[in-house]
Amino acid sequence: MSFEQMWRDLAPVGRSAASGGYFRQPFGSAERECQAWFLEQCAARDLDVRTDGNGNTVAWWHPHPAAFSIVHEDRVAGSADQGSDLRGLSVEGGVVTGSHLDSVLDGGAYDGPLGVVSALAAVDLLRERGIRPGRPIGVATFAEEEGSRFGLACLGSRLLTGATTPEQARELRDRDGVPLLDAMAGAGVEPDLGRSSLLDGIDCFVELHVEQGRDLVHRDAPVGVASEIWPHGRYRFDFTGEANHAGSTRMEDRHDPMLTYATTVLTANEQARVLGQRATFGRVEAVPNGTNAVPSRVTAWLDARAETDAALADLVAGIDRLARERADRDGTGLAVTAESVSGAVGFAPDLAERIVAGRDWPVIPTQAGHDAGVLSAAGIPSAMLFVRNPTGVSHSPAESAGVEDCLAGVEALADVLAGLAR
Repeated sequence: MSFEQMWRDLAPVGRSAASGGYFRQPFGSAERECQAWFLEQCAARDLDVRTDGNGNTVAWWHPHPAAFSIVHEDRVAGSADQGSDLRGLSVEGGVVTGSHLDSVLDGGAYDGPLGVVSALAAVDLLRERGIRPGRPIGVATFAEEEGSRFGLACLGSRLLTGATTPEQARELRDRDGVPLLDAMAGAGVEPDLGRSSLLDGIDCFVELHVEQGRDLVHRDAPVGVASEIWPHGRYRFDFTGEANHAGSTRMEDRHDPMLTYATTVLTANEQARVLGQRATFGRVEAVPNGTNAVPSRVTAWLDARAETDAALADLVAGIDRLARERADRDGTGLAVTAESVSGAVGFAPDLAERIVAGRDWPVIPTQAGHDAGVLSAAGIPSAMLFVRNPTGVSHSPAESAGVEDCLAGVEALADVLAGLAR
């Protein structure tokens, strides 16, 4: 099946008729439909599907028929389209590609799924070329990469590598209070959190992703290679005050946490601009959330990113300090909790050099987090390919990539996989 046909088949799943954006929340119906589609594609290619109890999947193309048949003798009843769990078996020296199938709320079509569809198309292209790899090639899907439901980005790969412990994951709840384990079980995933043997088969990892920015546009290049990921974190700001009547309470008598929050938003924007970094308050919740009431509590989440670990620490510390100064003036309280912090990740330079050797592909940094960064931090040599995004817009229905550029990405990924799997 062609890249274009696979893309057309997947495109309607989880799409909002109103906005055109996607709502593919982890372990929700739309994301599960995407995962079922992926398993069907794997079965059609006779790939060896393995899952773990974190919601991750790797589908292997084994180079040697004998090894492939031995694995299939030990399958549980059924086939790849049932998500066979073969955690007890070992795959060594594998080259893995892929990405994720979940989305941010009202997100774009390309962030995540482009890497999965391109990986399947790259396997098809290698087979069309008559290439038999010298070691296994895997196509992976990782769970809850966006962190849009349970608040922790790259949750599947973090659990896989041990960056997040099972104890930490068990405490996670979505906005409706549903525990992670309940959501997984409800989606038909038997929870078994923590480091899994899927990791043991990954010798190196290459993730293809739509670029989240316009660097490749400015360079007039359809494909690029990542050099590093900026450090980034998510921080919860709990502003507390005193609930009161919106009409009868004089302005000077108020202890309004919304005022402190609003000033903090402006402070974060100013600090990020002055320092040349990134700071965004993208989510806020108010209690009691009434139009005619001064709130008693405002909870907001800061996404902060910077070029270095020290710059990130300075940025957040500056926002925290100025927010507390404002809280003192407003007679409100403030507590700041770091919900997740990821340090700077530099991708394996020798792997990047090998990938770009003899090719006119620019090497660029990315300010967005990815599963490739989590695997790299865990000691798995990793790299990323980017496909040009003409608008540079991401995490939005306006996210896009041209068909010709997508096909160029597939060809680039196939070339990379062929070279690494010799």
